[in-house]
Amino acid sequence: MTDEVSFERIQCKTQNGVIQPILTDLYQITMSYAYWKSGKMNDYAVFDLYFRRNPFKGEFTMFAGLEEVIKFLKNFHFSDSDIAYLKTVLPAYTEEEFFVYLRNLSAKDVTLHAIEEGTVVFPKEPLIVIEGPLPIVQLMETPLLNLVNYASLVATNGMRFRLAAGPDKTLLEFGLRRAQGPDGALSASRYCYLGGFDGTSNVLAGKLYGIPVKGTHAHAFVTSYTTLEDLQFKMLVPKDSTEPVDFVEVCIKWQKKLVGVIDFIPDQVSTGELAAFISYAQAFPNGFLALIDTYDVIRSGLPNFCTVTMALSELGYQALGIRLDSGDLSYLSQIVRDTFRKVAIAFELQWIENLSIVASNDINEDTIHSLNQQGHQINSFGIGTHLVTCQKQPALGCVYKLVEVNSKARIKLSEDVEKVTIPGKKFAYRLYGQDGNALVDLMVKPDEPPPQANSRVLCRHPFQESKRAYVIPAKVECLHKTCWKNGKVLVPLPPLRDLRTKAMASIRSLRQDHKRALNPTPYKVSLSAELYTFMHNLWLDNAPIGELS
Repeated sequence: MTDEVSFERIQCKTQNGVIQPILTDLYQITMSYAYWKSGKMNDYAVFDLYFRRNPFKGEFTMFAGLEEVIKFLKNFHFSDSDIAYLKTVLPAYTEEEFFVYLRNLSAKDVTLHAIEEGTVVFPKEPLIVIEGPLPIVQLMETPLLNLVNYASLVATNGMRFRLAAGPDKTLLEFGLRRAQGPDGALSASRYCYLGGFDGTSNVLAGKLYGIPVKGTHAHAFVTSYTTLEDLQFKMLVPKDSTEPVDFVEVCIKWQKKLVGVIDFIPDQVSTGELAAFISYAQAFPNGFLALIDTYDVIRSGLPNFCTVTMALSELGYQALGIRLDSGDLSYLSQIVRDTFRKVAIAFELQWIENLSIVASNDINEDTIHSLNQQGHQINSFGIGTHLVTCQKQPALGCVYKLVEVNSKARIKLSEDVEKVTIPGKKFAYRLYGQDGNALVDLMVKPDEPPPQANSRVLCRHPFQESKRAYVIPAKVECLHKTCWKNGKVLVPLPPLRDLRTKAMASIRSLRQDHKRALNPTPYKVSLSAELYTFMHNLWLDNAPIGELS
């Protein structure tokens, strides 16, 4: 390993420089001052970070962003310049001792419990349980929400595309130019890959995160050529030779041979497009994948591609395939595949039939489902805008709620039952059935016995009294791990490719009806009988009693 590569890998493990305590909402600072002013600096608080509804009208979410959360805790401090700026923002009467207090803050007294990144998760269960001195964990609210919300949303979006496309299709993220700024683009590339994508066009994301980088050429490359005379260099060295041959002549020869094998008129194809394909093949003889819809897919792009592909084959190279960026993708892909089949049969080259067909025409999840219904021959989808901007739903809606102070549970009530918090510190367990599928997630208090495999446990709906069920799990998994304590990281930070593997395994643990695109079955998130009783008693204790007169 070179020093440069080693340095880059080390850099990859450092925190995003934008993520710092001052990347927050002002009210976190003002609340912390009020806590400090009233002597609550040493109150010990527990917060839950969770979401209320699954995104995209689905019934699952992929948890992502934990590594960045841990890095944030590791580097948590206010710099001198942060303090100087805050003095200009807070009122002039803010006591100087508070700024000294902020300057000395760290996360050494904070403990973080979290579900593992890359795990499929559900509403109401804490993705993160964070505890520590009240002002400090309060200050962490906005940065942690920022780190988890988009990461989990785009990872979920990526996984939904993966489920729609199926396991045998290649998914490429092409969203850099449409993403919300450079940092949003990098986050999108990273978490789409975690969510099941195979590669990205984003070269910096490839460098930083080790994501496979893929891409071909644009329409501009094709339109920059007008005739074969634009080709200043006409030679190409065959694969098993050192002597160059006139590659343009080989292409013209194969164009004539293809007449009658496939349906096209030689004098009607674009010679500029043919020149562009020849030029690209000369540059990448082992990686020739051409965009064929610049002028006309069937009458020009496809025959020109086949011409260059057969010329490359004569010289010992194999083309990769074509890309479609417009038109009726179902129809065109089937025409392309049929053409490949004819060429393969005519010249006894079986590999040509299986050349890749890539589609990249403003594709969304519904487009893929529609193509599946119509029938298509596409091997790979390049997806940009709808993926990285999450156009179906712009935010996940994670919240960060206080659930305990000084070992006493806290509850937030609301006329909207969905917004009532589940009080107290708690951890989640996933209960699996005999078939290996996840049955239910059960939240329990830390001081009660956890559920056991092959033992019956009562699972209760958090809010609906009549919804309850006994479960005898074949396997029990504790979802929460202690990730940070006493200023130390307690868990490994796996490479992104390992998180992707975990995400793919985690989604497979769900029944198909939970994952379907239309009317999926809700997954059950329940409370233990003890936690249910505790919650509802506290609810009654805190709800005002009306009086009629």
